[in-house]
Amino acid sequence: MSWHKRLFDVILSLPIALLCFPLLIVVTLFIKATSKGSVLHWSKRVGSNNRLFMMPKFRSMRMETPHVASHLLNNPISYLTPIGGFLRRTSLDELPQLFSVLRGDLSLVGPRPALFNQDDLMALRTESNVHKLVPGITGWAQVNGRDEVPISEKVRLEAEYLRRQSLGFDLKILVMTVFKVARREGVMH
Repeated sequence: MSWHKRLFDVILSLPIALLCFPLLIVVTLFIKATSKGSVLHWSKRVGSNNRLFMMPKFRSMRMETPHVASHLLNNPISYLTPIGGFLRRTSLDELPQLFSVLRGDLSLVGPRPALFNQDDLMALRTESNVHKLVPGITGWAQVNGRDEVPISEKVRLEAEYLRRQSLGFDLKILVMTVFKVARREGVMH
């Protein structure tokens, strides 16, 4: 990651994390009040150059949910906690990832980090050199369909991001993300 992209990430993430701190507390309390288990779900994800790291999310699924991508579950809605659907629709489950950005495991913008067992996605990304990018909280594929985009199209969009990446393009994607989240577009559950 270039130093200016890293600086951009830190300069934006730190104030956002501080502004969101009261919201983080409220979400934590609601998760604790509505389901048993930890507040955070840590998943093994694939980072830059296919290096594995642990990524936090607010837990929106029950503790016994299998560790696979949501679209691979039979009836994924049945695994949601009482507030899990709301957390996912509003993308509030993603807020703890701001700390991964500050740590350097994630960028604000990049391809969404694959789960450790998404071999098909990792193979296509490696073939397209997308695996070299630091993964992001949001990305070009997310603002162009999110959960609705098939893997081959997702990787095509990520390769396009690799070619076009710039701070201006990152800002465009961040603004588009805000509108997509506000309209709840492309969210499977």
